[in-house]
Amino acid sequence: MITQIRGLHHVTSLAASAGENNAFFTDTLGMRRVKTTVNFDAPDVYHLYYGDEVGTPGSVMTYFPYGPIPRGSRGAGEVGVTEFAVPRGSLPFWQERLSDLGLTGLSRQTAFGEDRLHFDGPDGDGLALVESDIRDRKPWTGGDVPEDVGILGFHGARFQLRDPDATAELLTFMGYEEVDRQGDLIRLKVAGGNAADTIDLQAMPGASAARQAAGSVHHIAFAVEDRAAQLEVRKALMDTGYQVTPVIDRDYFWAIYFRTPGGVLFEIATNEPGFDRDEDTAHLGEALKLPTRYEPHRARIEAQLPPLTRGA
Repeated sequence: MITQIRGLHHVTSLAASAGENNAFFTDTLGMRRVKTTVNFDAPDVYHLYYGDEVGTPGSVMTYFPYGPIPRGSRGAGEVGVTEFAVPRGSLPFWQERLSDLGLTGLSRQTAFGEDRLHFDGPDGDGLALVESDIRDRKPWTGGDVPEDVGILGFHGARFQLRDPDATAELLTFMGYEEVDRQGDLIRLKVAGGNAADTIDLQAMPGASAARQAAGSVHHIAFAVEDRAAQLEVRKALMDTGYQVTPVIDRDYFWAIYFRTPGGVLFEIATNEPGFDRDEDTAHLGEALKLPTRYEPHRARIEAQLPPLTRGA
């Protein structure tokens, strides 16, 4: 069994408008944009990272805003809901705020004894705020969301799968443990990691396959401390029969990827070196940072990227 996983590292989704996406996460949700860079495989597309003050692993939501692309179709084989933790008692504030701002899909629910507020992102993204213990986490306070109700990072994620058993077996191999079942949901948690330690698997046996586009989760990343731990995880996965990519340098972490039995793309990302490797904490996310190989093309890339303003 793999013992190096420390919970979630980040979740990466697809978007249409870069400006709308940036405004939603920084203004509406009050998160900090901790890095402004580009898709390493398509440098004419931003890669935007939102999180807490320093982009702590387990707090970071990232997006590839591709421009005027269609919305994805929800279904089986995807991360259907990305869940953010908020302090206990804060959901009334968030329900009023999101309702006043005209968000759609607002729904109060309870699962596994936790109060939740579901809502749609700008591209129909499936998102939820879950009341949780603070667990030594602090929200970003640079916006207008008060600290006592601010987003603390991830709570976890809910997968939508036709048959969750094979994914549950994989997560168990990755160090997660089933802790509860409720209706069509299976809850798994990893012990001894960060606070983003929860995965729920939702059985949707008759659902159509999800179609990935704007509003869809592209991949979900799990955290390991360093490259040595990552190599141990990679070997264990490959020894079990998974096709795992070589280690890829993403500047702010190293990454490996593999596809799960349920169709979800998993990444294993290192906590090192972090988002402050090329910017000091006071100015994270302010400048466009490019991978070294793209620096000679900076002027052309900057000319192609839209401004990070609403409606762009």
